[in-house]
Amino acid sequence: MIVRTPHSRLLAAGAVLATATLALTACGSSGSSSGGSAGANPSASVKAVTADPALAALVPADVKASGKLVVGADASYAPDEFKDDKGDIVGMDVDLANAIAQKLGLTAEVQNSGFTAIIPGIDAKKFQLGMSSFTDTKEREQTVDMVTYFNSGIAFAVRKGNPDKISADDLCGKKIAVQTGTTEVDDIKDNINPACTKAGKPTVPNDGDKFDLQTDVTTALVSGRDQVMSADSQVIDYAVKQTNGQLEKLGETRDSAPYGIALAKGSPLTKAVQGAVQSLMDDGTYKQILQKWGVDAGAVSKAEINAAKS
Repeated sequence: MIVRTPHSRLLAAGAVLATATLALTACGSSGSSSGGSAGANPSASVKAVTADPALAALVPADVKASGKLVVGADASYAPDEFKDDKGDIVGMDVDLANAIAQKLGLTAEVQNSGFTAIIPGIDAKKFQLGMSSFTDTKEREQTVDMVTYFNSGIAFAVRKGNPDKISADDLCGKKIAVQTGTTEVDDIKDNINPACTKAGKPTVPNDGDKFDLQTDVTTALVSGRDQVMSADSQVIDYAVKQTNGQLEKLGETRDSAPYGIALAKGSPLTKAVQGAVQSLMDDGTYKQILQKWGVDAGAVSKAEINAAKS
């Protein structure tokens, strides 16, 4: 999945792509986009969030003085973070970032960034938070603190009707589109290809056909450039819906793991963010946001700090 990791990002979406034969809305970037995920209602209201004085007291003085949380997000990964038809960054992570900031007596400023630039941006103090469908992994926790808030898994999609007759249990030698820097890339390199080699079968070329934007991953599959795409489970569900039946999910979601909000290693802000997320879970705001975007199947009940199992 966006380990979008480094996804995902384990996984990661919208822009509108026009070709002679199709119109595709997917994860967004520089183009315009519209829509949400299956079961989503982007216009749904979420109850107002009021500041919690005890949590606000945990916010470092420099952040409190600025009055804002600067959040890095790769706006190409619908329904988690993407651009709407007005060019505004929207999605599950954006709504959660806004609610976290409000809980801490701050305002969120969500900035679009390349996925692989977010964690370095935290280290450089460009961002206080990274909220971009990052899978919480032990490797990431060596660089940043992670506050868990959602659960997602790796999933695959093929063109409608599965014209290449691909099995989810045998992806050896197949052309698989993935977003650069994600867990999906690591999954091919560390799991799928070694298993193919052991079985004496051809490996996935180049550990996947890699693209900087999830939008382009989806396009590569729809256009027939690649045979399969791999992304986080809710992103696959979104792409299937938004391509109007041109794609279908392949097999079952696997290797579910928590997403984490990334913060500077050892930051005093980490405890404040963890407390804010837990408070939003406890008061029902978190559930409302997930339902708004149609992703409540990934809900968790506890926000933890650096709780990766692998």
